[in-house]
Amino acid sequence: MDIKNKVAEDETVVNMTASPEGHTLHHNGVFSKDGKWIVFDGRNDDTKIGETAIIGVVNVETGEERIVYQTNDQTIYGPGVGAASFSPVQNRIVFIHGLPNADQEKPYDITRRTGVAVDLDKPMTPVFLDARDMTTPYTPGSLRGGTHSHCWSGDGGMLSFTYNDELVEPQLRVVGVMLPHDGKIEVDEVAGNNHGEMYAAIVSDVVAEPRPGSDEINKAFDECWIGRKGYRTSDNREVRYAIAFQGNVLNKQGKTVTEIFIVDIDEEKIKVDMRAVGNVGERPKVPKGIRQRRLTYGANLSDFRHWLRSSEDGQYIYALAKDENGNNQVIRCAVNSGEFSFVTDNPFSISSPFNLCKENKKITFIAENNVFVYDMDSNECIQITHNGPNDPKVNGTPSFSPDGSFVVYNQYQQIGGEEYLQIKRAVL
Repeated sequence: MDIKNKVAEDETVVNMTASPEGHTLHHNGVFSKDGKWIVFDGRNDDTKIGETAIIGVVNVETGEERIVYQTNDQTIYGPGVGAASFSPVQNRIVFIHGLPNADQEKPYDITRRTGVAVDLDKPMTPVFLDARDMTTPYTPGSLRGGTHSHCWSGDGGMLSFTYNDELVEPQLRVVGVMLPHDGKIEVDEVAGNNHGEMYAAIVSDVVAEPRPGSDEINKAFDECWIGRKGYRTSDNREVRYAIAFQGNVLNKQGKTVTEIFIVDIDEEKIKVDMRAVGNVGERPKVPKGIRQRRLTYGANLSDFRHWLRSSEDGQYIYALAKDENGNNQVIRCAVNSGEFSFVTDNPFSISSPFNLCKENKKITFIAENNVFVYDMDSNECIQITHNGPNDPKVNGTPSFSPDGSFVVYNQYQQIGGEEYLQIKRAVL
């Protein structure tokens, strides 16, 4: 495929933040439903969620910054907050929150965090979404580990997440969902527990030692919801909610390869299986009737961390895979057939997760310390920033505005002799 590369002629980059603090954008859902606010967390380093105290927003039109949530008694051990994203239908933000009792003995960790929401009109008021229950018998709809990288469904009614259990095989990462629930999931009020507004369940089946050549996986991760309103199967059946996720399998030679898996989300089946919460000595189980299926064979996704993306109509899943030169490129996979093909053929390697524009005609990503937009219709890859290799680092995942007129991204900027991660906007 012949790609035309061109650089935007006019300087289009505008600084949206300038305060001497970190302003980390999440990989999804950074815009409010009306496009007027962008949410960020206070990290100046991607690895420092446990040390970060604030969730903030910046106004797209005025540049006004607001703190909408701040932790109490923050230390280097926690609780910590980060990875914030807006609901697509209401002014609610979901983010990772470390356990309130985090300390030096039990600091913020992948198994000690939960999903919390805050509403723009009720700042500083946390809403704990997934219940955490460390006391037996475990409460159906609760978990006992850490949820992470929460992602809203297209209608804002559900959330997906990745999860690591604290008590059993904590290294096995899985994918789960939170469903609407009447009333709270009530648990015992002891340290390490919290009530939850939503019903949480695990939907990916993992094993510690997959059989080589089988469809068994030892890690499920970095998922996306399929379509804004689900997808249609090859026999024209409508599936309202479904998730695509990355799964690590072992090939016949025993080498780990990453493929795409799909699981349909049936709310009734999930909630009716009260035993899926598991017993002492067990991880939470996948509810009966919920089954994952392997979509790709030989896609061998890139080991560069990224999240899957779906077309609005739910017919395609997008991911990163390496081309014959070892460069990260975007591939597209048909949901109903598993057939996949390369979308990009850049002479360089994509060095960030990527996002799709709403109409699914454009993809944005970082490469060679610059932000690019690839237009699938014109087959052009447009460089929209003008950084050299020695300029401050462009970081994270760029995102399109809801109307597709500009892209926002993170870049470090010198302030008072220190570098702080700022939010920038590049007009298309």
